[in-house]
Formats: sequence, structure tokens, C-alpha cells
Amino acid sequence: MTEIHLSLVSHTNVGKTALARTLLQRDVGEVRDAPHVTERAEEFALAAAGDHRLLLWDTPGFGDTARLLGLLRAQERPLGWLWAQVWDRFRDRGLWASQQAARHVQERSDAVLYLVNATEEPGALGYVRHELDLLAWIGRPVLLLLNQTGAGEGAELARLATAWERFAAPWPIVGGVLPLDAFTRCWVEETVLFARLAPLLAPEKRAAMAELARAWDAAGWARFREAVGALAAYLAGAAAARQPLSGPRAGRLEKRRALDALGRRLERSTRELMARLLALHGIAGDPPAALERRLGDLAERGTVELTPQKGALLGGAVSGAMGGLAADLLAGGLTFGGGLVAGARLGALGGAGLSRAAELVQLGGAPQVSWAAPFLDGLARQALLRYLAVAHWGRGRGELRELAEPESWVEPVEAALAAREGELRRLWKAAGRGEPEAGRDLETPLAELVGDCLETLLAERYPEARPPATAAPGASALPPALR
Repeated sequence: MTEIHLSLVSHTNVGKTALARTLLQRDVGEVRDAPHVTERAEEFALAAAGDHRLLLWDTPGFGDTARLLGLLRAQERPLGWLWAQVWDRFRDRGLWASQQAARHVQERSDAVLYLVNATEEPGALGYVRHELDLLAWIGRPVLLLLNQTGAGEGAELARLATAWERFAAPWPIVGGVLPLDAFTRCWVEETVLFARLAPLLAPEKRAAMAELARAWDAAGWARFREAVGALAAYLAGAAAARQPLSGPRAGRLEKRRALDALGRRLERSTRELMARLLALHGIAGDPPAALERRLGDLAERGTVELTPQKGALLGGAVSGAMGGLAADLLAGGLTFGGGLVAGARLGALGGAGLSRAAELVQLGGAPQVSWAAPFLDGLARQALLRYLAVAHWGRGRGELRELAEPESWVEPVEAALAAREGELRRLWKAAGRGEPEAGRDLETPLAELVGDCLETLLAERYPEARPPATAAPGASALPPALR
């Protein structure tokens, strides 16, 4: 069996434990806005493939590294002297923490993941020089990770990486720089992380690391395919949903009840979809109504004002229904829960408001209510935003209670779906024919379309991350708790 030990190292309170939680997909250690929260190096099983294991260590944060370096430079045998010294962690906490981290790296590490705060320019962080000097003294390979980048655009992240690469050039132990935010990272960035690590290791461990990286990559894309399947089933179910009416002359109250039932069905499906996405990504929490409303508001962008001629379900009505809230017909318009009211737009349409919001379709002589194609377009936009919000959620934030700055995804999502507009129209039209198997028949083509769109979006933002040509059969890189 080959064991590879990765050590998360940084100045105190930069985010090591938050990143450990994100990589492990479970809560470990303690996350607090205070120095020296982690007091001992802790070992966690991160990944496994065949006889190989990847172990992640969360370490005490560096503190008084400058003083420690001064003491080391005064010794004839500095690393041996380091082991012989014991400082009081209560009376000299900064020096003690730096010693603990250094001793751990010296004893156990095959490679170091060194986190820095990317919100500050490299030259402004004097302690980084001391910490890199100490790591260079010990001599383990280092991958420098940029934490606290936020949901940065590709150009900004590239600029940050280049600035840090230039800064780190005097330290040959630094084998690369990679943005990896513990709070807003995407899981595909982890596949890049592991691929970057293999060449840095000792020759006898590179093959094992490459196999672990492939297994992690395959597990991530298998989870991606499961998520895409869930999104496709959700959209297919909405497209095929029908609520029957008693006949062509059904009254307004009956139509209201039919639309209400259709909305409640969508509400249940939306909750089930979010529960599935969260479970696949190891995230706890039940998204609150405020999160649902914001997803709807984002998905609404790019729509046009409602008119009797265009007659689509747009504006606030889209936000509410796509937030999974039940629909009611009120005052000649539609009101959706959470304060999102479309009545002001739909009210002027009178009885047409209902027929524009959903479609009244005639199937086998029996009229039924179903969602209109413009509404389904909006639902597809929101489904992609749902996935991207969950895929970028780092466990440092805890439960999913808000969105990780998704505005930057709105325009790319719009563009990706606009490029497939013709296909979507054909699929919605097929669903409108009302065959009994319409929903299931739509799932495969919708999965292909949604998967292609998401792969394109991720590849454009993270060009190093690509789906593997083939998944390694039987390989598992997921943490034990998620297998």
C-alpha cells in the first residue's frame, strides 16, 4: 500500500480547516474567526484507489515564524534542534504553533498545500516570506493555493495566479500556484489540484498519486452525471405535467384549482431536486424561501414584459413559481408566494391571464392545464443556476443558506441555453403532445442538452478541468462517509 500525506499549512486564521471541510465534504475541526484555533495536526482519509491512500493533514497555523527562523539560523544542526525544543503553547503561543507546523511537515509530509490570503497583494504579506523560507529549509514540495478569492472571473483569477507565481519564484520548492477558495470553489478545481500534485512528489509516489487523481476525477464526473440526470428528470417532469379539467367550459375557479395543483406539484419537485443536489455534494441544509426567490430573480433576467400578444409567464410570476411556491389565481392575475406578485402585469389581461400563464391543451377531447414553453425556458435557466450554486458551495460556509455570488453565471447560462433554443423548443413541443411516456422520453435528450451546457460553462471558466474519456471502473475517490 502506498500512502501519500498532504499537509494543509498557512498562517493562522487563513482558512485551512475550512478548506479541509470542503475537500473532505464533511465538518471536521473547528472554524472560528480567531488565531490558532487548530492546536494539533489532525489526519483525515481523503481518497483511495486500489492499494493507494491519500491522507490530508490539518495543521496548527503558523504564528511567530520570523522568530523561529532566527532561532533556527543560530543552530549548527537547526532541524535536529527544532525537534529538541518544546515551547509553552500558552505563554508563547505563536512560536509554539510555528514549531508544531514545521515539525509536522518535516516528519510526515510528502507535499504541502500552502494557503495564502488572495485578498491582499503578495508583497504586502511579510509573514509569507518567513513561512516560505521555513518550508524551503525543510525541503518538501509546495503547491501554493490562493484562498479567499471569492467567485472571481477567469481573467481576475489568472491575474492573481500570475502575481503570486512571480512572487514565489525565489523559492524553488513552490511547484505551482492554484486558486482554490474554501468558500466558493467548484469541485472541478479539485481535480486540477490533484493532477498538479503528482509531478511534485518523489518519483516512487508519482504513479500512485496519478492513479488517485484519476479516481478522484472519475468520481467527481460520475457525481456530475447523477446531478445532470436529476436536473433532466425535473425538467422533463415539469414539461409533461398535466392537470385535467372537467371539460371545455370549465369555470374560472376550476382553472384556478388546476393551476394551483400544478404549482404545488412543481413545488414538491423543486424541493426534491434541491435535496438531491445537496446530498450529492455532501452539503447540509434546507434552502430557505429567500434563496428560492433569489434563484428565481436571477433566472428571470433576459425576459421581456408580458403583453396579451406575447402571453408568456414572465417577470415576478417566473420568480415565484420557479422558487417552488404554489400558484394562485387572484384579481385576474397570478400571485406566487413570498411577496412576488404578477397581478400588476397579468391583471389587465383578465381571463387571458390564466391561459397565458399556463397552457390549456386539448388532449383526446379533454382539456388540461400544462406549463407553457416560455415558462419551461425559464425553468431550464434556473435549473442550471441551481446546479452551479450547489457545485460552488464550499463547506467553510456551513449549510446552504445563500448563494455564492451567482450573478457572474447569469449571462453565460443565458448564452449556453440560447445556443440550444431550437432543441429546447422541439423538446417542449414533444412534451405538449401529451403521450403517456412523454416525461421519461424527454429525460435522455434533456440530460444530453443540460450536460453539454454545464460542461461548456465549466470548461470556459476552468479550462484545465475536462471530463475523463472513461471512468475508472470500481474506483472510488469519495471520502468514506459519502461512499
